Amino acid sequence: MPQPAHPAAINGLTLAQAETIADAALAKGRALGLLPLCVVVLDAGGQLKVAKREDGASILRPEIATGKAFGALAMGFGTRELARRAQAVPGFTNALSDLTGGRAVPVPGGVLVRDANNVLLGAVGISGDASPKDEECCIAGIEAASLAPDTGDPA
Repeated sequence: MPQPAHPAAINGLTLAQAETIADAALAKGRALGLLPLCVVVLDAGGQLKVAKREDGASILRPEIATGKAFGALAMGFGTRELARRAQAVPGFTNALSDLTGGRAVPVPGGVLVRDANNVLLGAVGISGDASPKDEECCIAGIEAASLAPDTGDPA
């Protein structure tokens, strides 16, 4: 029988938490009647925990969703704030794109996941509909897992 990972080996979110987030986020999208979505959940180290792409979602959605989650992790705040900074200081956004090899997507829809003590556990990225709607689904998924969403707005 395989040995489970030592608890210290878990880098942020558990698989069960990540699955809850993804499933609840997609359910929110269906409840809102959104276009087909793709949701990606990364752990605190930026590693993939869960990716789900709904039937009908276009082929680049997984990369965009990953870029939203990665951008949030890379900067330490949700991509709602990253989008504001992209508009205010486009030179910084260009540098960020270069530094990350184009992996950070600076639009809403990338939300950090924190626990009750504000510890960073990971990030969620969603792509498929308008960015604010994608973000709404991220928040719903995170809250369904009894965790705290961090969109980049001050609390």
